[in-house]
Order: sequence, then C-alpha cells, then structure tokens
Amino acid sequence: MAATESAENYLESILILSKEKPVVRSVDVSNYTGYRKSSISIAMKNLKADGYITVSPEGYIYLTDAGLQIANMIYERHQVLSSWFMRLGVNEKTAVEDACRIEHVISPESFAAIKNYISENS
Repeated sequence: MAATESAENYLESILILSKEKPVVRSVDVSNYTGYRKSSISIAMKNLKADGYITVSPEGYIYLTDAGLQIANMIYERHQVLSSWFMRLGVNEKTAVEDACRIEHVISPESFAAIKNYISENS
C-alpha cells in the first residue's frame, strides 16, 4: 500500500526524531509537528495498521523496514531539494517549505536526474 503525503510526513518526522532521541513517543511527534496529541494518536494507529511502525508496550515508536524505506526516501529528497534550492539563492525558509511540498510528488526519475545534475555540477 502506498503511503499518503501525511503518512510520509509522519514517517519522516519519526526518522528525524529517532536520530535525535534514544526513543520516540507520540508526545515527541506531537511536539515536533505541532499537531494535537489526539491527531497524532490517530495517525500512529493508522501507520501501525498499515505496517509502517510498531509501538512497544511502553509507547515507543519504531519504524518497520517498510516505514524506514519510505522515511529515508522522503528525508533524502527533502535534504537534497532544500539544499539545492538554497544553493540557487532561495532563502532557507522558502527552500525548506518548497522541498517539503515537492518531495512527495516528484517522480523517482526526476529526482534521480536532479541528484545526478547536482553531483556533476558541484
């Protein structure tokens, strides 16, 4: 099952938080995203049902292999696109916001071409 843009954002958030914290909980995702705890609870239930995360009895959230694959893909797109936009002269806030929108809809082919272009012209 393909992840929605919302699911991709949550998975990316969990990945980022897991790099910063020893464990990730729903409250961490809520604080990071700015969404209400009730919204996060529903989202985590859906991600768990779709097989993208597991949740321990203590409430610790872990990405499954499928969730990690999606999170890494979105995170890489975000990093590459926002960095590239800033190198083109776009201010950081706009670059990050635009990358966040584009990262979900860009085709693998176009993203690979951008990455190739950047590496050849660095």
